[in-house]
Amino acid sequence: MKSKLPHAGTTIFTVMSGMAAEYGAINLSQGFPDFPVSAELMERIAYYYREGKNQYAPMPGVPALLERLSAKHGVHAALPLDSSSITITPGATAALYTAIATLLHPGDEAIVLEPAYDSYIPAIELQGAKAVRVALRVEDYGVPWHEVEAAVTERTRMIIINSPHNPTGTVLSSEDLNRLAGIVRDTPITVLSDEVYEHIIFDELRHHSVLDHPELCSRSIAVYSFGKTFHATGWKIGYMIAPSALMKELRKVHQFMVFSVHSPLQYALADYLERPEHYLSLPQFYAQKRDFFLEAMKASRFRPIPCKGTYFQLMSYADISERPDREMAEWLTKEHGVAAIPLSPFFADSRQDGVLRFCFAKSETTLQQAADILCKI
Repeated sequence: MKSKLPHAGTTIFTVMSGMAAEYGAINLSQGFPDFPVSAELMERIAYYYREGKNQYAPMPGVPALLERLSAKHGVHAALPLDSSSITITPGATAALYTAIATLLHPGDEAIVLEPAYDSYIPAIELQGAKAVRVALRVEDYGVPWHEVEAAVTERTRMIIINSPHNPTGTVLSSEDLNRLAGIVRDTPITVLSDEVYEHIIFDELRHHSVLDHPELCSRSIAVYSFGKTFHATGWKIGYMIAPSALMKELRKVHQFMVFSVHSPLQYALADYLERPEHYLSLPQFYAQKRDFFLEAMKASRFRPIPCKGTYFQLMSYADISERPDREMAEWLTKEHGVAAIPLSPFFADSRQDGVLRFCFAKSETTLQQAADILCKI
């Protein structure tokens, strides 16, 4: 059999979580919370199970949920939003794949900023397209926009951005989006914006969405995740937003990939979104966890790299070891009982920054236990 992804192996998330389980390590590697989902939300899901909302949902999504989302995002959006602009998907990864499959053809090019979430490039390559990689700056993981502009060719059809950024925790500014708008102006390029951590943003920063930008909104697809927002990554439910004309094309692919998404969850989420505080409280909630973890790590030899968003904290281990990062992550897991994610798998060339990613979407007990171990190294 000829493989369509000959260079793809098991994701680093699966590898490190498996190793954490094997060695009984505290798992700060894969990005999933270890605290419960809202009891109110769980009750609404149970209610709709009992009410018999167990058959196919409409292909684009349950109307009540689409209306809630159009109201939620329409407050700031620079384009009119209604149900025709939004489609519910089985997780953000499926939304990303749908967008890439819809827009890219063999021979096309898509620019990807590295370190990159690991689903982007395989999805591009499965369409017979080429991923053109531009590395974020070493010193601050900012975007070198002059390099992005230089990477654009007549074959470029997509630029993928991610803010707040996984794995670095950086956040794009309004000026970043202005630079991007200048690059794609008068081109056939679509922007695919991964915004799954939109509400997990700190230090009084504001999330700048492509939907809110006067130019980018008309040529962008924005992707979101209920699982990230409501501490339930295993539900695998998200959504994508795009101008109505573009969404018509996205839905053509979506209907043949999955058709529709889990009905009781959609009805429950529509109810839960009636109260904006359920997501507007997230910056403070996760900032407290970030700050707790940083305080607990002060006595360690790990050096934190500023985290402005997401629930991931990068730590440099330059004062501890010269090991390659994957070897360092495996050593920490096996010998010390704390699992983290190395950064090099997020780069095509396995760039070594001497940095590990720790997930702080955990209880304070878990974070303190992990920090107590790491401070002894």
